[in-house]
Amino acid sequence: MGIHLDTNFHFKTEGFQRVAEAVAPFDLTWLEIDIHDPQALGTIKRMAPCPIASAETLHGRRDFRPYLEQYSIDVGIVDVIWNGLGESMKIASLCDVYEVNCAPHNFYGNLCSAISATFSACIPNFRVMEIDIDSVAWRDEFTPPPVIENGELVMPTGPGWGVEVNEAAIRARPPK
Repeated sequence: MGIHLDTNFHFKTEGFQRVAEAVAPFDLTWLEIDIHDPQALGTIKRMAPCPIASAETLHGRRDFRPYLEQYSIDVGIVDVIWNGLGESMKIASLCDVYEVNCAPHNFYGNLCSAISATFSACIPNFRVMEIDIDSVAWRDEFTPPPVIENGELVMPTGPGWGVEVNEAAIRARPPK
């Protein structure tokens, strides 16, 4: 098990550098930083004692390209749900050209975990899959929860994304 620290957009360049220095003794798997300046992120990456993950808020290959050209990320976090599977596969391919691994941004629910697992299984530069197990108690009424054995997600085997959507449960909880 490794530590993945997500700092979101909470700092500026200097603050992210100070965080990277402060966490050095903990041998992080990665430090996740969200910042809209690929050059600044590249500066942080070059001094950081751990891999830098970023890009979960980017949409499309054109948004990823400056970060890759600046060599500012070790792991590109791809939001498969917002980018779509087809574009996400192209983003992963572009990242692969720059020797950058990918991880899906995945905190939406069980169906999205199945979609992210499909993405993860299809790319050659997969790093690790995020899965959010802390949610509302009724989330598992919509789709069955993912199966995790020995720390690994078991790929669903059903048709489509591999999970059955309980439409009656969805209709029972309409948006307000």
